[in-house]
Amino acid sequence: MKFLTIILAIFFTTSLYAEKTGEEVYKATCATCHMSGVANAPKVHDEVAWKAKGKDIDALVASSKKGINAMPPFGTCMTCTDGELKAAIEFMMQSKK
Repeated sequence: MKFLTIILAIFFTTSLYAEKTGEEVYKATCATCHMSGVANAPKVHDEVAWKAKGKDIDALVASSKKGINAMPPFGTCMTCTDGELKAAIEFMMQSKK
């Protein structure tokens, strides 16, 4: 019984901290502005708009962490890790096929 308790504790602890996918982060916190381009936010899946920013992925992550123009720090995803922010940006930068 003790072994089962330990296994369950490990499972539930790791599942609580599993990183969200880029699409999950986008849908939860980014879509509000990036779907329609509110306040000149580059739209999701618009490669041209994202390339026009002239930044590599690391610079985009840094901008998202500190906020830029009308976007608040972390784009309101205060619990997002760097990996989750990067995944969300990469998702938004991908062209829709």
